[in-house]
Amino acid sequence: MKKLFILAVLATVSFTNLHSQNVQLHYDLGHSLYKDMGSRTSVTTTVEMFKPDTWGSTYLFTDIDYKGDGAMGAYWEIAREFNVSQNKQWAAHVEYNGGLVSGEAGNAYYGNRYQHSVLAGGAWNWASKDFSKTFSVQLLYKYYFKNSHTGLKPFSGFQVTEVWGTTFGGGRITFSGFCDLWYDPNVNGKLIVVSEPQLWYNLNTIRGWEKVKLSLGSEVEISNNFVWNDKGQNNRFYAIPTVAAKWTF
Repeated sequence: MKKLFILAVLATVSFTNLHSQNVQLHYDLGHSLYKDMGSRTSVTTTVEMFKPDTWGSTYLFTDIDYKGDGAMGAYWEIAREFNVSQNKQWAAHVEYNGGLVSGEAGNAYYGNRYQHSVLAGGAWNWASKDFSKTFSVQLLYKYYFKNSHTGLKPFSGFQVTEVWGTTFGGGRITFSGFCDLWYDPNVNGKLIVVSEPQLWYNLNTIRGWEKVKLSLGSEVEISNNFVWNDKGQNNRFYAIPTVAAKWTF
C-alpha cells in the first residue's frame, strides 16, 4: 500500500494551520480475488503525519505488512514542501521513498531492500473556501539508487502525482485518493500507474459519538505494472479492495 492518508489536509499544505496524525488498519482481499497472489499479505497498518509550518509543510507515512508470525516488511515516504508564491498555492517539493521486505523459501528466510529513490520538483495546491474540496498536483524528477541485492541499476525518470479529497453528507462521508504515474525502464511499457481511492464513513458525526475519532471504509488499489505476484512479475493490471478502519488523533 502506498499513501493511505490522502485527506484534505494533504492538499491544503499551505492554506491552514491544520495538522493531523492517524493510524489505519487494512485487511487486503487480493489473495482471495487473484489466483497468482496467494502469498500476498492480508494485513497492513499505516501511521501518518501531516504538519504545516511557516515555510510550508511536512508529510510522512509508514506502511507495515504482517504475516501470521509477525511483521514482514515496511515502506515509508517523507515529503517536504516549501512555499514559493505569495498566495501559498505553489510550492517546491522534495521527497524520499524507501523500505525493506522479508520472506521465506522452504526453511530459508531472506530479506531485501527496495530500490529507494529521491524526488524533487514543483507542486500546485488548491482548496475550496470551506476546505471541503481539495486538489493537489505534483510534477517531479525521480532518481532511483542502485540496489545491491537485486542488481537493479540506478536510473532517472519522472513522476506525476494528483491528490484529491472531498467531504460531504454533513461531514459523514470522505472520498479521497491519489494517482501516481512514473517512469520505470524495468516494466512493460516503461510506465507504472497506481491509484488508491478511499471512501470513509466518519463515526464522529453520529449523535453522542462526537469524541469517537474512528472512520470505517475501504480502499481500492488500482495499478498497472506495480504489484508483484507469485510468478515474480509486476507487469499486469490489478484492482484490489480492502476493508479498513482509521483512528485520527
